[in-house]
Amino acid sequence: MSVDQKVDAGRRQLLLVTSAAGGVGAVAAAVPFVASLTPSERAKAAGAPVEVDISKLGPGQMMTVEWRGKPVWIINRTKEMLESLKKTDGEVSDPNSDKPQQPEYAKNETRSIKPEILVAVGICTHLGCSPSDKFKTGAESGVSADWAGGFLCPCHGSTFDMAGRVYKSKPAPDNLEIPPHKYLADTKILIGEDGKA
Repeated sequence: MSVDQKVDAGRRQLLLVTSAAGGVGAVAAAVPFVASLTPSERAKAAGAPVEVDISKLGPGQMMTVEWRGKPVWIINRTKEMLESLKKTDGEVSDPNSDKPQQPEYAKNETRSIKPEILVAVGICTHLGCSPSDKFKTGAESGVSADWAGGFLCPCHGSTFDMAGRVYKSKPAPDNLEIPPHKYLADTKILIGEDGKA
């Protein structure tokens, strides 16, 4: 075997070993990359219903939970908050909730299953900002002297009453969304599944 043939055989061996090592490296790099494309357990659960215990939610208080990556507000409305809905009927753009922003069982004056408990998605229907709660009434609210209580979107000034109904002549086109939900017990709500029970 000549010197040229020995060098040629050595090059082939080096080429084979380098190619094999490169292939192993490519597979080793591809496995975590491909695995990262599959949804995580948290992402899989993001669409699942969420069970909420409201036993410690006092009158006039609000809590926020996450469902499908969205904030969902649960408000225990006081008698005064519920009475304010009659006052705002003439000021909101969809007082009877004719647009389908809520399940059929929440298409009522309070937009809820139980009048005192409002369950609403806390995202403005204008550009997706999250409104702030403005439960104080009148001038103390910082909204207006005749403010009856509700929510204010700080981005573009949309206002919503205590049922999540949008006021007339505001940028938001629709009422706040009411997610599907049902009561598992007096103090347990399942958000993400329909039903009054």
